[in-house]
Amino acid sequence: MSTTLPLSDISAAPTPGQLAPVDAARYAEWFACLAEPMRVRLLHAVAVSGREVTVGELTEQLGISQSTCSHHLRKLADVGFVHLRKERTATLVSVNPACCTGLPHAADAVMGMLGPRPCCPTDLPDDVTVRAMDAGDWADVRRIYAEGIATGDATFETEVPDRRALDRSWLPEHRWIAELDGRVVGWAAARPVSTRPVYTGVAETSIYVGEGHRGRGIGKALIHKQVTAADEAGLWTLQTSIFPENRAGIALHQSAGYRTLGLRERIGRHRDRWRDTVFLERRRTDDV
Repeated sequence: MSTTLPLSDISAAPTPGQLAPVDAARYAEWFACLAEPMRVRLLHAVAVSGREVTVGELTEQLGISQSTCSHHLRKLADVGFVHLRKERTATLVSVNPACCTGLPHAADAVMGMLGPRPCCPTDLPDDVTVRAMDAGDWADVRRIYAEGIATGDATFETEVPDRRALDRSWLPEHRWIAELDGRVVGWAAARPVSTRPVYTGVAETSIYVGEGHRGRGIGKALIHKQVTAADEAGLWTLQTSIFPENRAGIALHQSAGYRTLGLRERIGRHRDRWRDTVFLERRRTDDV
């Protein structure tokens, strides 16, 4: 691992969607080096120190011999995870700052997270109409919200917010209604994540489909409208948090170009127990 990692080498893959052999070999070398638990512990100890540390400090901290410590540090240095510097009789160890971006990049590349992502679902149902939400829809919106709450895996809310609270929080131009045979069967909305001007293009999204109508493509129709309208309006980032148990919701958002940024463990209590959420984000592909 050089001080400046060749992250752009991913674009040199021989076939679109395939990892270039040179990158595969490089990442395999990195992962092989970290297959030894002591090296992982050493790298972590150096990284969190925030400064150069001596081999003596590391041996004392991890309870290992100097020879063992030096052996594993040389392996880490050979790959480029750490830098070694002699000062008189001491060896000073520091983390290679490029690791902070290089390692996550390698994992994303191997897992296919760096390739082109879909804009939105294409297999939309012909019998579902999506239109802008209007004042006459609030009763249906709150009914469907309550049906989502009843599943136990749609939201942290345990009661439906009142109309005024929803109306204040949602962006006026990003509220959508799905209709099937003239009946409201789902809705989608977006709210700003912050009042700070720098975040004006960032919104948190929600999608709810009524009971008895799930699995019919209504969510696809709603998210298609939601993300395309957001793109046209200049929103550059959409984000959402979904319970891990809601696999259908996660898959729906992934079909619209969302990617998983992480699992937020025990982020909040819901019905007397701690719940995790999967945090997903969608970015516009063009420059804004």
